[in-house]
Amino acid sequence: MPPWSIILVGVYAVMSIVSFVLYGWDKRSAARSGWRTRERTLLIVDALGGWPGGLAAQQVFRHKRKKRSYMLRFWAIVILHAVILTRIVGRATGAF
Repeated sequence: MPPWSIILVGVYAVMSIVSFVLYGWDKRSAARSGWRTRERTLLIVDALGGWPGGLAAQQVFRHKRKKRSYMLRFWAIVILHAVILTRIVGRATGAF
């Protein structure tokens, strides 16, 4: 495994943990009418590689799943990451 791929996996892991915690915090705050995490913040963390944690948190906490405008932006981020990762892996393996 090339060194850059280990770094990439590490970034996704760390950002996923951050995203998961932020979704959980936001859900808890929503239930208690407390300070909320801005949607923009959640989406930025997801865009920086935290989308797997965000997806897991949406299921675990049942949070943000019904808000259509949010989910459209979230899935656009996931698709963008899929395209970019496909290109990166393709070039690294010589498939593209």
